[in-house]
Amino acid sequence: MSGMHSSAIEKPLNPFVVPRYPEALADKTFDNTGLLLESPFDPIRRQMNSVLLTVDLTKAVADEAIERKDCVVVSYHPIIFKGLKCLTLADTQQQSLLRLALEGISVYSPHTAVDAAPGGLGDWLADIVTGTLSEPEPATKTAEPEKVENNSLSTDSGNGHSPYSDQEPFVEKPQEQTISKQRPGRMALQRTYSKPTYPKPIELEHSSASHTRTVIHPVKGVEGFEDAGMGRLIKFTQPQPLTHLIERIARGVGNPKGFPVAIPQTRQVEDIQIRSVAICAGSGSSVLRDVDADLLFTGELSHHDTLAATEQGRCVVTLFHSNTERGFLHSVLKEKLTKVLRREWDRVREEVAEGEDLSSEWEDAVKDEDVLVEVSERDRDPFGIVILQTSTQVGKPLG
Repeated sequence: MSGMHSSAIEKPLNPFVVPRYPEALADKTFDNTGLLLESPFDPIRRQMNSVLLTVDLTKAVADEAIERKDCVVVSYHPIIFKGLKCLTLADTQQQSLLRLALEGISVYSPHTAVDAAPGGLGDWLADIVTGTLSEPEPATKTAEPEKVENNSLSTDSGNGHSPYSDQEPFVEKPQEQTISKQRPGRMALQRTYSKPTYPKPIELEHSSASHTRTVIHPVKGVEGFEDAGMGRLIKFTQPQPLTHLIERIARGVGNPKGFPVAIPQTRQVEDIQIRSVAICAGSGSSVLRDVDADLLFTGELSHHDTLAATEQGRCVVTLFHSNTERGFLHSVLKEKLTKVLRREWDRVREEVAEGEDLSSEWEDAVKDEDVLVEVSERDRDPFGIVILQTSTQVGKPLG
């Protein structure tokens, strides 16, 4: 086998990606999809026949791929968005690319092609919103402030009752006597916080609440993908309690400790009924703008866009950008890619073995029957939830 080649395992990627997430579906006004880094294959220092799935290709994920000896990283978000005039170690993302190339690891990104495709990321999020939980959906209500019990740090008004016990539980209480016990010039810290927590995507089996589903911004001109497009609009046959939708979303993306929910200032969460939901993975501002829906469900939305929505009587649920995307890798992409790669890898091995004179190193590579697809264990959204651990639980939590 003469000339320079990339890993043979890259060849089966095309039969998987092209029929399902063709680049023609991607939003080329800003996106950069396809094979972003094609690393040369060194049969002497051969990688495993394995693919690592991730939302973001960070330094930690690059380290993981190198340690695992993967041959391809499929990164949902492209690590290269714009044209590069140079590749240097001074830039952290370019540093990761150079390290991966040195190790013979290639990088592929499908991004918005996955968003737009039928059965892709948009429909996965729609399935979560429309799914009915396998167990009875909980009765829920808004948490309400409760009186805070007296403790040694409370300021006593003389009758054994703290003057602050009827106020909001998140208002800082005056600190008397405790300050003098600390070193001069330092205030006593009376609160502790948890480590950041991140949702862990899980498998869900659910039936579907009666609804209609349409594409918000259709992608036209791609044969065989007439139902493709960005965003999904759900219209329920019967109104759904907002609290139930919040519970479905939480379970569908891995039970995060919390996430932002915006509602009109004159409403209560438990009183709101939702007839329609507009959905967009990641950043939904451009896709969801001017869509008529009771609830906007996306990864992130700006302060002013959210305020405008609530002033119009609508609700907003956000999860942090990539938390609307990561679960798709676990729930859908891993299984589908594994199935196709195993079938196509057998075909590629036969073609390569029959068509060329192979060196002993290439023979070893082609004889390897194993194909593995895994989701990164280090990939996560930059934002996690930090819990104020010393705060008293108030009200009845959702679920």
